[in-house]
Amino acid sequence: MELTAAANEFLRATEDRLGQVLTQASNGVAASDTLGNAARHLCIGGGGKRLRPLMVHLFGRAVGAAPSPLLHVGVAAELVHSASLLHDDVVDQGMFRRGRPTVNALWGNIVAVMGGDLLLCVALDELATLDRAVTASAVSTVAEMTRATIGEVEARGDLSLRPEQLRAIAEGKTGALFGFCGAAAATLAGKPEVARRFDTFGRHLGVAFQIADDLKDLTGGDPGKAPFADIRSRTPSLPLLLAAASDADVRRCLKELWAFGSMPDVLVSAAMGEARSELHREISRGLDALGAYAQEPGGEQLVAWTKALGEAFVEGIQA
Repeated sequence: MELTAAANEFLRATEDRLGQVLTQASNGVAASDTLGNAARHLCIGGGGKRLRPLMVHLFGRAVGAAPSPLLHVGVAAELVHSASLLHDDVVDQGMFRRGRPTVNALWGNIVAVMGGDLLLCVALDELATLDRAVTASAVSTVAEMTRATIGEVEARGDLSLRPEQLRAIAEGKTGALFGFCGAAAATLAGKPEVARRFDTFGRHLGVAFQIADDLKDLTGGDPGKAPFADIRSRTPSLPLLLAAASDADVRRCLKELWAFGSMPDVLVSAAMGEARSELHREISRGLDALGAYAQEPGGEQLVAWTKALGEAFVEGIQA
């Protein structure tokens, strides 16, 4: 989807603001210290798509929210996302992200964890001048993301995990922050009933994102990540659990896979179909949640953008 001039301007302002908050000594991020360098390594020039700030802009346009406070929300959402990536790379022992060495690969786990914590503090500071309900929502979102990450770790190697349990983990890890982007925009516009609607949309879209990532792990569709990384870490994914729940042979095959580390083609094939269908169902449910706001200017762009993402998911999976 081609972005409007207003969207491009918002993203440029987001980049400028990120550069400011990640070089200020007053908030604990000095230009030359180790934690500052670690924080900027991922946030600035790291290849991030800025999907969350873009969502904030589109949600805000749909409800007529003022651009200035929306910018603070978009920056905060990007900082929370970056913090979660720093922590995830420690949990998963990831050495590369977006084609570059991770912070833990360059500076070690301690710097990565502390750098992530610092980014969370900067994110909350960015929201300090806004409605307190937005800050409270951000805190709840970070807590939900944290619980979901622990849930994912505890689920490793567990074939008894039900698909709906794994979906809840995906919603917490990814959907909660997408939902925050929409809910915060509606809150700033003084429309709490729309905040719930936008939160629902974001959560469904986040689950679709996670399913797409799970599928790419099986097909090698993510150029910045080695295929079968989740398999090697015994991390259950929705495609695999859906396949295992519907086919005893696939379940047995997956058990052997986690025991011996081979990757039979039949398992990849069995995992693809239902997971693709579930991905599109999540997108459809999210679009339904927009209701009449799907016809608003920002809402129309959200719909077009979401449909384009759905098509890109499939293209990336098939690539």
